[in-house]
Amino acid sequence: MPSLATSTSSLATPVEDGEWDLIIRPKRHLLDINLKEIWDYRDLLYMFVKRDIVTVYQQTILGPIWFFIQPIATMLTYVIVFGRIANISTDGIPAPLFYLSGVIIWNYFQDCLLKTSSTFASNAGIFGKVYFPRLIVPMSQVVSGVIKLLIQFTLFLALWVWYLTTDKSLHPNIWLLSTVYCLLLMAGMGLGLGIIFSSLTTKYRDLNFLLGFGVQLAMYATPIIYPMSVLSPNLRAWLWWNPIAHVIEAFKYGFLGAGSPSIAGLAYTTAFTIVTLVVGVIIFNRTEQTFMDTV
Repeated sequence: MPSLATSTSSLATPVEDGEWDLIIRPKRHLLDINLKEIWDYRDLLYMFVKRDIVTVYQQTILGPIWFFIQPIATMLTYVIVFGRIANISTDGIPAPLFYLSGVIIWNYFQDCLLKTSSTFASNAGIFGKVYFPRLIVPMSQVVSGVIKLLIQFTLFLALWVWYLTTDKSLHPNIWLLSTVYCLLLMAGMGLGLGIIFSSLTTKYRDLNFLLGFGVQLAMYATPIIYPMSVLSPNLRAWLWWNPIAHVIEAFKYGFLGAGSPSIAGLAYTTAFTIVTLVVGVIIFNRTEQTFMDTV
């Protein structure tokens, strides 16, 4: 990995032949993303990912077991509140499996969004002292979230296999092949929206409070605790514009055989994700140049 420059007066280190081994230039345009530079700093990305994983549960008694406890506790709460008390239908799917399938996907998106949304505020001290590609920080949050997701996904697979052998209501199908693509969409949306909010909150701190509240409301506008079949046609038409809903439905339908997946819906989600990432990078690059004056 290239050495980090600590000030503009030492932008690079001259080598014997008179050339520079590191040249730092200002961004020429707002969509300027140096992928080679990000790859050169992959060791730093690994260090940030390791930091995010290790420090979260450092000095806790249960440690990584919390990765399993959180989705299980959420699933049991949904089973009791929405399944037993509210008596909301799960389309004939066992309630624990129905809720867990939505919870693990939603948790990944939520973690990506909330953690990347504090990129500038949480790392102002580092950004003001050393140079490295700033996008590495939000990218590390997305990658570390994948590790947590994979751990929780093994829990879902174990429960899914058990119900698959004991319950005849499950009908897995070819939509299983869309699982990786659905996860990529969730990562892209979380990253794009996260860096947009991170850039805006450098000036408007109130957005931090609105974001947490908005994410909670968005969960209820996503078919996690209820199937699309219980909604009226008008509500389903409105819910179609929620890009996360199509990912959840495709994931549930592939594993459980219940839901309303839509190729057109996934295409819309793909377009939404691409636009969000492009807009996010533009705003992020613009904020990066001046955020130290406002943070």
